[in-house]
Amino acid sequence: MKKTLLSVVGGIVLASAALCGAQAQYPSKPITLLVPWTAGGGSDIALRALAEGASKHLGQRIVVENKPGAGGALAAQHMANTAKPDGYTIAQLPLGVFRLPHMINTKFDPVNDLTWVINIAGYIFGTSVRADSPWKTWEDLIAHVKANPGKVSFASPGAGTSLHLVMEDLALRLGLNWVHIPFKGTADAIVALRGSQVQVQAGTPPWEWVETGQVRALVMWGPNRSARLPNVPTLKEKYGIVANSPWGIGGPKGMDPQVAKVLHDAFRKAMDEPAFLKLLERLGMESFYMAGDDYAKWVRRAADEEKRAVERLGLNK
Repeated sequence: MKKTLLSVVGGIVLASAALCGAQAQYPSKPITLLVPWTAGGGSDIALRALAEGASKHLGQRIVVENKPGAGGALAAQHMANTAKPDGYTIAQLPLGVFRLPHMINTKFDPVNDLTWVINIAGYIFGTSVRADSPWKTWEDLIAHVKANPGKVSFASPGAGTSLHLVMEDLALRLGLNWVHIPFKGTADAIVALRGSQVQVQAGTPPWEWVETGQVRALVMWGPNRSARLPNVPTLKEKYGIVANSPWGIGGPKGMDPQVAKVLHDAFRKAMDEPAFLKLLERLGMESFYMAGDDYAKWVRRAADEEKRAVERLGLNK
């Protein structure tokens, strides 16, 4: 009996040691970070800098792979359906991930089929036009759209993104008829605005063009006026609307909690580095840390809110 007990205990110890050894070896090769936007946009720039910072703490490279589409949800869907839960394939998880299953048929449930590792930041959004446009204020634009239904187009980084839904919500509230032109990312949307392919851009303002006087922000979408544009009003002031969009990092369902913790700790250190915080400010984003129970609670609440938003706007499948 004593021999049997010792054998069982010994087996448990050996198994635990093997598991700890496997965890201690993670990561033993480069990690792929799927970015659901085109290269060169604000999200891509931020995620590449974040990946570089986290790589230093992990001791392995994080390789960025752009996989744009589906309103920012394509990368997560691809990861959920194809990647092993070993921590070597992770993705940025924007709010669009929650909307996609309510808008089209998908093969994954974002709440239950992903491992939510850490929330990093949130986008600061606004509505912008070219500086040579006739609209000096938000009211100017709204009056023109009402007088010219179907004649004004706006760019967003994709159908089903936060930008698209807020602009549709405004159209519903204000009785507007403007034309949505979806692109694969913010960088492409800004190019379209600068080239006069569209009249309005919904998204993070192109700060370098705003600050050089080539683009004019008409309204901001955050809870407070932007410190960089203190004279530009907010949707909250006008309609009580706050529309920011937190984003985080996650992996496929079933990741080992210890592997997820290794990733969390590396990204947590990287997001707190002064150079990254300065970059977020330059790109028009704000640090917004969540992990553990707080992140899990937020995920479920956000999923419910996005479902209701899609149904309210009649965009559900």
